[in-house]
Amino acid sequence: MTHVLVTGGAGFIGSHVTTALLAANHDVTVLDCGHPAAHREPPSVPAGAVLIRADIRDAGAVRAALRGAEAVVHQAALVGLGAGPRDLPEYVGCNDLGTAVLLAAMAEAGVRRLVLASSMVVYGEGAYRCPDHGVVRPAPRDPADLAAGRFEPGCPSCARPLTGERVDEDAPMDPRSVYAATKVAQEHLAAVWARETGAAVTALRYHNVYGPGMPRDTPYSGVAAIFRSALEGGRAPQVYEDGGQLRDFVHVTDVAAANVAALDASGGFRAYNVASGRPVTVGEMAGLLGEAFGGPGPQITGRFRLGDVRHIVASPQRAAAELGFRAVVTPAAGLREFACAPLRG
Repeated sequence: MTHVLVTGGAGFIGSHVTTALLAANHDVTVLDCGHPAAHREPPSVPAGAVLIRADIRDAGAVRAALRGAEAVVHQAALVGLGAGPRDLPEYVGCNDLGTAVLLAAMAEAGVRRLVLASSMVVYGEGAYRCPDHGVVRPAPRDPADLAAGRFEPGCPSCARPLTGERVDEDAPMDPRSVYAATKVAQEHLAAVWARETGAAVTALRYHNVYGPGMPRDTPYSGVAAIFRSALEGGRAPQVYEDGGQLRDFVHVTDVAAANVAALDASGGFRAYNVASGRPVTVGEMAGLLGEAFGGPGPQITGRFRLGDVRHIVASPQRAAAELGFRAVVTPAAGLREFACAPLRG
């Protein structure tokens, strides 16, 4: 049994992590401020956990929450692409300053084990291969190409079409949104902290997480919740680009299981993809949800967001080999369940 502090433990993913830790007989304290981007009601936690309602940037509250803790699972973050540039200070404050405050307090308290909720967004675009130039990193997509409906990235050397591959944890980081940049910074801060303190940091790079308890339609929701909210309102899911964007949708209960497994990881800094290993397109996902919900099928809009990437498909092999983690919920089964699952109000 370990006493674990879960930051953001009353949020969508955090509440499932808290439940999984309790089920594994750990003692759990939750630090959560109830940020309005994630909560429309006061935060609550599962029975058996202790809730401290405070901001991760409040050093005194963090020190108090760490009393007796032996490990920290750091879920607290502002997620998604947000509402635009005006969100910049809040993203950097919540995600990066908050992480710095937490790490400093952990060093002071002598807590040397951290599981960090990172994200696949650190990679930018996924892995690609050109028939002439081998493995390549496409440049950020040109707005003019996107406006003309040319969504697939080309080879940066010859512009030829590329073949997508699975991205592994050794791929270079190439953040292409504010959220992505803050997640890269979180990993860098945690890696430096691990070296300086001799601590163990496990960075879990979540792919597209979905499942019961997702926040309803907000600028910070995942695409699955946005589509579900549309269906509940009798509207067709609005699919950006041509719907052919490949993603790996991983169920939140699998993500929670990965966090429990990560508590036993060895020392130093190590990153892991947390993914189902079964990619589907965004259009296919919207179609599965609509069919299961009994609502309208998706509408392909051709619209785009500059912060989006085209394809990002994970290799889950490292997590399987080193953490013993394998996702068990298939996207087909999980999305059918999610079509009728409760959302967070």
